[in-house]
Amino acid sequence: MKKYVQQIMLGTVTSREAHARETLKRIKAAGYDGLELNRFMVHPSSLMVRMLTRAAGMPTGKGGNLDWNALLKESGLTAASLHADLGSLERDAEEIITEARAFGTDKIVITGMYRFDYGNEETVKELARRLNKAGQELKDAGLSLLYHNHNAELLKVRPDRCAYDVLIDETDPEYVGFEFDSYWFTDGGADAKVWMRKLGQRMKLWHVTDRGTRRNGSVMTPILKADSMELGTGNMDLAGLKEIALANGIEGVVLESHRNWIGKDPLKSLELSAEWLKREL
Repeated sequence: MKKYVQQIMLGTVTSREAHARETLKRIKAAGYDGLELNRFMVHPSSLMVRMLTRAAGMPTGKGGNLDWNALLKESGLTAASLHADLGSLERDAEEIITEARAFGTDKIVITGMYRFDYGNEETVKELARRLNKAGQELKDAGLSLLYHNHNAELLKVRPDRCAYDVLIDETDPEYVGFEFDSYWFTDGGADAKVWMRKLGQRMKLWHVTDRGTRRNGSVMTPILKADSMELGTGNMDLAGLKEIALANGIEGVVLESHRNWIGKDPLKSLELSAEWLKREL
């Protein structure tokens, strides 16, 4: 099973070329096969993007100024996929297709929609139509389109139906697959295993992190805040999720967490998670 690290974890440790080289060296030594890349991190990003990602706990750093093709080749790491936004893909699919091929990946992942009403059924149906069209264009070019969830897709469009139901039902399996993030659906109060079974073989990649609590200093209340945790240190049923992911025939697993790293160090965090991945996969 191929194991990858989401590039968003690396914004603070890849701002300079020498730093990026050392970071990739440690990722390779930990047993990962590569990275999952983000277009806004392999190119210089706007101030607005940097502000938005930092506000969300995901600082991008200045790695967009580096030659990521060269860095990956030098490190021996590969690219699992290339994350892109749907608007850019619709405006200039050829540019993104060319970029993905240059990185050696055949997967483009749409990372969810910003300023979007996931609680409106017709709006979500229109998103499904757009995904089908983009996915058909990518398939014609020999690539595949995946959709990555967060927790907004759990918003109800009807009492018995949520946005993710619509996306699954209204997208064509021939053109649209899924990169399922079990953390975000668990965070949203859903049973991630139910959704993974529903996706079946349409689930191509598994985004994974653990979820639980970590005490920092004295505790004034018995209620602790839940956050992402290193694999095997939290309370998610990772073993159960893993069995379904493997039964679905996933092509790879992608580690992603944004904060709450042990020692406040993303590299120490991904190295600890690598131990679980080695044991279980």
